[in-house]
Amino acid sequence: GMGIEAICGGQCACATCHCLLDEASFVKLTPPGEDETELLESLDHYEAGRSRLTCQIIVSSQHEALELTIGPEE
Repeated sequence: GMGIEAICGGQCACATCHCLLDEASFVKLTPPGEDETELLESLDHYEAGRSRLTCQIIVSSQHEALELTIGPEE
């Protein structure tokens, strides 16, 4: 597997854990919060309906087979 940097330690403050989900995976998750959305929208590689911060995703057994791509460095 690949490591995710997440230099802020999961505090939704740096976007080094930015990922892009496929549409089917994105809709399975709870929507991003206001802070996450604001940070994501400031990124050059933000894609509405695909971008998330992995530190803000709560994964459960219902999320089997989520597909994501690690976002490019900003």
